[in-house]
Amino acid sequence: MARKQPKFKSTQQFLPVQEIRDGIVVLKDGGYRSVLMVNAINFSLKSADEQQALLESYQNFLNGLSFPIQIVMQSRTLDLTDYLTSLEQAANKQTNDLLRTQTNEYTTFVRDLVGVANIMSKTFYVIVPHNETPLLAGGFHLFGKKKSSPSRQFEEIKNAIAEKTSLISNGLASLGLNNVQLNTQELIELFYTSYNSDSARRQKLFSISNVDASIIRNVKDAEAQ
Repeated sequence: MARKQPKFKSTQQFLPVQEIRDGIVVLKDGGYRSVLMVNAINFSLKSADEQQALLESYQNFLNGLSFPIQIVMQSRTLDLTDYLTSLEQAANKQTNDLLRTQTNEYTTFVRDLVGVANIMSKTFYVIVPHNETPLLAGGFHLFGKKKSSPSRQFEEIKNAIAEKTSLISNGLASLGLNNVQLNTQELIELFYTSYNSDSARRQKLFSISNVDASIIRNVKDAEAQ
């Protein structure tokens, strides 16, 4: 009698995410989340007075919130593949032999340095939550209001979480912390690289130019124009 092969469950069954839609993470338990990528500041370079002022402002910012937030720091091995590729292309287009040689030597130096040293990059995220009140059977709220259509209900949720996200974004900006909300593609990239860190280095989903916290300021300036 042949033994039955064990049935393996897909990793997706264990993830709390149901879908990502219009820049919003929809959870299986009915919750919704938006994600802000936040640029860090060097606290150690601030004077004692500046540090104290920042701490007090941060405390006031947290105390002024009427809902919880989640702060996540993610460490990744620094990926300079695109940067090295751009250097190689620049060297190939260089007409000056000396500059071409120097560019190639610099490219080799950076590649060897990344290969030997375990250089990490840190990225900071703020997760903004929104949880809907469960509906009673028959499609009515507790006080008899009829249930909205799925599309209209999502728009209402989208507007509600947008208000919270804007509040957090402005509060962080007042502390000198530049930030940007991740869109759908960027959220997919974030989850993909988080749960598939090894394969993400070998195979990228797509090119996203504004998911690097070091250029958040440029992204914000471009959006303002």
